[in-house]
Amino acid sequence: MSDQIADMLTRIRNATARGRPRVDVPQSKLKSEIARILQNEGYILGFKFVELPVDRRGYPDKMIRISLKYGPRGERVLTGLERVSRPGRRVYCAKDKPPWVLAGLGTSIVTTSIGVMTGRQATQAGVGGEVLCNVW
Repeated sequence: MSDQIADMLTRIRNATARGRPRVDVPQSKLKSEIARILQNEGYILGFKFVELPVDRRGYPDKMIRISLKYGPRGERVLTGLERVSRPGRRVYCAKDKPPWVLAGLGTSIVTTSIGVMTGRQATQAGVGGEVLCNVW
């Protein structure tokens, strides 16, 4: 698979559409940082690292288990996930032009030279970077 972040976002999008309480995604440092931002922004309940039984190659599968968040009547908190920068088309933002998502109601996740952060945090830090995805 060439785009691991798109796979993660698709798994989360499909799980919320089906009303699942949690979803497992393969573990990587970048995906755990994205999950941390989703948790800090209030889109998910939390996440933890789990190790599944040995796969057919003889290696244990390391996964991130993401607990999804729903409203009091079962409505989705995470209504939209959109991959912005793809392997075929990279999208960058300048330090003074943060990505604008849903007129300020959404969040953009940006990878910068000092780490993965939201678009607002990148503007406050005075750095630009690659826009990974938009969340609302």
